[in-house]
Amino acid sequence: MTCIKLIQHAQGAPGLRLLGLGPSLRPCSGLRQLKNLLDKHAFWATGRSNKQLSQLLANSTVVISLWHGHRMVGFGRATSDRIFRAVLWDIVVADDLQGLGLGRQVVDALITTPALKNVEKIYLMTTNSKEFYLQLGFEQSEQQNLLFIAGTKQLDLGHI
Repeated sequence: MTCIKLIQHAQGAPGLRLLGLGPSLRPCSGLRQLKNLLDKHAFWATGRSNKQLSQLLANSTVVISLWHGHRMVGFGRATSDRIFRAVLWDIVVADDLQGLGLGRQVVDALITTPALKNVEKIYLMTTNSKEFYLQLGFEQSEQQNLLFIAGTKQLDLGHI
């Protein structure tokens, strides 16, 4: 098996997003590779369009990808104000390569980048990988609640 190559993309991942570049800055249909990885290995991220993926990358502070030859096998990204808060998003490793420490590499690469290494708190949400993140040193918060509102829903400000 050829080695796995980790790429830390420039902010907004312009090479991956606009030119489809992968390892060694070679064209490899990067957006298609990302879509395939998410569609096959991340139930929570299936069906995202190329336009949505392009916007997702453009608005990310840090983007990391893992490659096995010309195949994207891992991905993660973060958004941050670079001082107080950051959030890790879309961390995924291909099912056939899980258990080899690749997820740990993606998370470590994200949180040690200059944009995140001095951030006060780094958050993430997970549906079924809590134990994995606890092993990496993340803690479950008992003081905070996860609240959300669907992006298309109107706020009810009448009670304020």
